[in-house]
Amino acid sequence: MSVISKAGSGFAILAASALVLSGCAAAEEPVAEETTEEETTEESPAAEELSLKIGTALPVTGTLAFLGPPEEAGVALAQKDINDAAAGISLEVVFGDSGDLDNKAYETEIPRLLNEDVAAIVGAASSGVSLQFIDQVTKEAGVLMVSPANTSTAFSDYDDAGLYWRTAPADFLQGEALGTLLAQDGHETASMIVLNDSYGTTLRDEATKAFEAAGGEILATPSVNQGDTNLTSQISEALAGDPDALVVILFDETKTAVPEIVAAGFPGENIYFTDGNLSNYSADFEEGLITGAKGTLPGPTDAAQEFKDAADAVWVEMGNPSLFEADVWAYSTESYDATVLIALAALAAGSTDSADIAGKLQEVSGGSGDGEKCTSFAECADIINGGGVADYDGFSGPVTFGDNGDPTQAQVGIYQYGDDNTYSPIDVVANF
Repeated sequence: MSVISKAGSGFAILAASALVLSGCAAAEEPVAEETTEEETTEESPAAEELSLKIGTALPVTGTLAFLGPPEEAGVALAQKDINDAAAGISLEVVFGDSGDLDNKAYETEIPRLLNEDVAAIVGAASSGVSLQFIDQVTKEAGVLMVSPANTSTAFSDYDDAGLYWRTAPADFLQGEALGTLLAQDGHETASMIVLNDSYGTTLRDEATKAFEAAGGEILATPSVNQGDTNLTSQISEALAGDPDALVVILFDETKTAVPEIVAAGFPGENIYFTDGNLSNYSADFEEGLITGAKGTLPGPTDAAQEFKDAADAVWVEMGNPSLFEADVWAYSTESYDATVLIALAALAAGSTDSADIAGKLQEVSGGSGDGEKCTSFAECADIINGGGVADYDGFSGPVTFGDNGDPTQAQVGIYQYGDDNTYSPIDVVANF
């Protein structure tokens, strides 16, 4: 797939109330061809029921396990909506665990999913984890892979045989948003403690570019290996130059790092998080420890309440505790939209073959520019079954895949922590 350059893309800080992004251009209405009723019936993708089976490789265990429930719930709700629509396709989901780079759950889970003959795998969440099995899935097995949360720029030009796609934007945008946020908050110097993988280093590099372009200076960027428990040397290096701000680009290691950072005299309000550690720390940190701290997270600043209620109902019915207990919804809507887009592409292709589905993903996302807008699986399926071209805009916004499988429209939310160590949205960065 060809590469779309995202470097240097413009963005603007908007009020939190302005969350709905319009597309770059209005879609043209598809030109209907004259057909007889008999021909329409014979050519309709829904003329014969399709049975689609997909798997998930999302973090049930490991350092990103807090993302597992909202992501799996998003897939489960999409499955319900697809099957309830009775639109000529039924969906079966085989749930699996991606784990992390430490426990390596993917080493047994990916072969298990492939042995189930899935047409697509939704996952992983971690970019570093996805890189461990992307070749096994796409090039060796020829199976479609759609991640709801991978943000590393490494995937934008990856040789994936056209079978890797993602509903989360690449970190060109989040890094740019983070670096600019540091400057807009009045900081002149900053240090970063960075996870030593493609995710951490990409965010570091992109944030550095934006911060330095705004006149800021990065003092130090010590790295941490996933699973490290002693971070004293990295913290000392990061604080040695007395930075105005400290960006923590870690996963579960955050719970070790932040109390030590604050204990060393650095103000919690000047700590910045990213999507990998923007989490509810009410049970982990002393009250008020990070009041005022900020973080960035790709996607809309808040999932619609109707989505939350529906996803939680499905999740609880599956025997799980309510999602409202942790109140973490990161990448839940992207997981839902990834599943819906896979099913729509299969319906449009009239096939459950991985390559056939991949061949229709750009079209059903609106990337071909000639579809009719629709905002639910049922609505889009009606368009497809009627012989038209659907352009799906979901709960995560307009995905609009480019030729390389990356979303070409995206937004990044900016959040701030309160005294209870939970976060709330304050702004949204939009990229058109």
